[in-house]
Amino acid sequence: MIYQQLEGLIQQALNAQLIERDDVIYARNQVMNLLKLESFPNKAVEAADDTIPNLLESVVAYAITQGIIMDVLDDKEILSANIMNCFVARPSAINGVFQQKYSESPIAATDYFYELSKNSNYIQMNRIAKNISYKVDTAYGEMDVTINLSKPEKDPEQIKRERTLKQTINYPKCLLCKENEGYTGRTGYPARANHRIVNVPLLGENWYLQYSPYVYYNEHSILLSEEHRDMKIDKSVFERLLTFTDKFPHYFIGSNADLPIVGGSILSHDHYQAGRYEFAMTRAEDAFSFELAAYPEIDAAVVKWPLSVIRLRGKDINRLVAASDLVFQTWQTYSDEQAQVAAFTGETPHNTVTPIARNKNGQFEIDLVLRNNRTTNEHPLGIFHPHADVHHIKKENIGLIEVMGLAVLPPRLKDELADIQGYLMGEPKQPEEYHMDWAEQLKTEYGTLENEEDAEAILQKELGKKFVRVLEDAGVLKDRQAFDRFLHALTTKWVQV
Repeated sequence: MIYQQLEGLIQQALNAQLIERDDVIYARNQVMNLLKLESFPNKAVEAADDTIPNLLESVVAYAITQGIIMDVLDDKEILSANIMNCFVARPSAINGVFQQKYSESPIAATDYFYELSKNSNYIQMNRIAKNISYKVDTAYGEMDVTINLSKPEKDPEQIKRERTLKQTINYPKCLLCKENEGYTGRTGYPARANHRIVNVPLLGENWYLQYSPYVYYNEHSILLSEEHRDMKIDKSVFERLLTFTDKFPHYFIGSNADLPIVGGSILSHDHYQAGRYEFAMTRAEDAFSFELAAYPEIDAAVVKWPLSVIRLRGKDINRLVAASDLVFQTWQTYSDEQAQVAAFTGETPHNTVTPIARNKNGQFEIDLVLRNNRTTNEHPLGIFHPHADVHHIKKENIGLIEVMGLAVLPPRLKDELADIQGYLMGEPKQPEEYHMDWAEQLKTEYGTLENEEDAEAILQKELGKKFVRVLEDAGVLKDRQAFDRFLHALTTKWVQV
């Protein structure tokens, strides 16, 4: 069977245009070496007909049974990535094709690179399919909910290996560094042999585009700095984001905030996230408009959204960058005791923004989401962070993806929500204790449900409401009066439309 599976991989690589006919013998021999196969049958071998991810899983299973690798996560990941690396072109060739495609259109370039990243199994489509995803109507529009089940769980042997390992290797410096391209991997560090990035110069610097191996939305991509440096929000960020949307008008791009609690999971490497997807926040309407006296040609508005969002629109990137910087610098030093907003504790800053840029038919748009990471004894994880009463659903940081209206919820909720659904239908098993108040509230409101589909629909709707609460907790300016005070500070002459 291994020969049929290997031929299946080769056939699928040909179909996906990862290799050409002249590459077949070379690619076969490279994979044979990894599998310690010294020869190949002289007679024709029928190719197994399956997808690349499924064939890979079968080949890796063979390697385990033959003692080539151990049945341990890292060994399986490394072998899988190395096998696919036999079918993926070198970075220079991929960059050349990307640039040639870009000369046709930006969409052609990203379509090529996205398909390559899926076909090479760098984007883990089989695992992503395990995620539970659906849309839910809320007071702020239709939001997305995903229970993240795509990342593989570590087996006991893997955990044991990592515990006994002395972490003395500092290469690559982090998961986002360009040195990850083609890196084999090691215990406790992911395999990246089949990983490729493309160069996207921005404002005189080298930046690199890659796709996330666990995409949360269509064409979920990452733009990373060539230099390993801390994330920092400043005027140059707004210029980079808007310039990127000029180069790739079909993609949005945004940055996590640059402070702990309100920032992303990796603050040690300057990077942004982009993609070809319309989030709920993109569709959100203006709550009210205002004018920036210094920038009368720019449309400015506060967005109807659970977080505090200022949206600026214009056709001139330079003017839009300057206006964005005005908003940002004003917010950096802004305090409002009534709103519990303090810009500093001593010399420690608390105010920053989560910026998101788009290009809509030649008009540029940038959202500046106001963030504050101050903590108190009452809210030790953050005043403007999910509060304790919603921690049973979401306790983690609210990053860029959640800000835009996509709930990325922890894997534990798959089984826990099933228990709550059963409880609503009268089953004796009780949900986890930290869910009981919510479960009782739902039972009081809806009674005992008889239909499984009704119970599931109600639970999804109520989970959406909980996510809205999570986002509302992260909003810094809770009402119109608080916004008015900030807008007054923003400019001494602003006029409500």
